[in-house]
Amino acid sequence: MANVSVYNMEGSEVGKLDLNDSVFAVDVNEHLMHMAVVLQLANKRQGTQKAKTRSEVSGGGRKPWRQKGTGHARQGSTRSPQWTGGGVVFAPTPRDYSFKMNKKEKAGAIKSALTTKVNEEKFFVMDSLKFDEIKTKKMVSVLDALKVNKALVVLDGEDNDNVEVSARNIAGVRTVYSNAINVYDILKYDTIIITKSAVAKLEEVYA
Repeated sequence: MANVSVYNMEGSEVGKLDLNDSVFAVDVNEHLMHMAVVLQLANKRQGTQKAKTRSEVSGGGRKPWRQKGTGHARQGSTRSPQWTGGGVVFAPTPRDYSFKMNKKEKAGAIKSALTTKVNEEKFFVMDSLKFDEIKTKKMVSVLDALKVNKALVVLDGEDNDNVEVSARNIAGVRTVYSNAINVYDILKYDTIIITKSAVAKLEEVYA
């Protein structure tokens, strides 16, 4: 069973925590992680790119010159792709780039990503992470105490508004609730800072 240290907001180790192997010590499936990242980026695409084909460009109805005898190559329309102002040969049209993964694939990708961070020892568990007021300096001091710069802060979603807002203006830091965690964010940020209660919620969902 994976065992990690638990820290307080001053960066001191206050205990140990046994992680559920079915969530934090699985066989890493790189294919599922890649597919989950591609899915998230593809689903963000608007897919509104559009260019006109030769049938959609206005004008060009008249043959520009007679078929033979001019010395020029034969032309049927001034809106052919080789003409300036002509249509695009294989013009992009609006499309939907999104696709789907089934629940087991999504869960497998998240568990693989979490396992990767645990194996790299970039998984910091906090006994609690709560602020009485919104103060960016407090969040910076927590990161400095843990010697972390670029981090994904995972919260349990209960009374964490002050922490979320305090971390909002720090470059390289993102806060997310445990029910909205995703593979892209896990892999993008160097370190995961997570509360014990958020770990329990992840184990409850994915174990």
